[in-house]
Amino acid sequence: MSHDHDHGHDHHDHEHHHHEHDHHQTGELSFEEKMVRLIDHWLGHNSDHAGNYRDWAEKARAHHMDDVAGLLEEVAEMTLAMTAKFEAAMKQVKK
Repeated sequence: MSHDHDHGHDHHDHEHHHHEHDHHQTGELSFEEKMVRLIDHWLGHNSDHAGNYRDWAEKARAHHMDDVAGLLEEVAEMTLAMTAKFEAAMKQVKK
């Protein structure tokens, strides 16, 4: 089952995730090469989000929204836990 949803931000287009060819080599990428590229993308994307959550936690705290700041900091920590899983997956793919 699939669904569409709006992430509430427009700084990127999720359609580029399906870019399946490489401009620097001929032929199709192997599945492993695709996985490495996709996981690498997710790692960068996740790190960007964690930083953004922390920035907004600081802003919330500066505006006396300590409960919101705490929740955003928790989300940042959860995001970093996801990053650790992506890193573990990358190690497995590169074996």
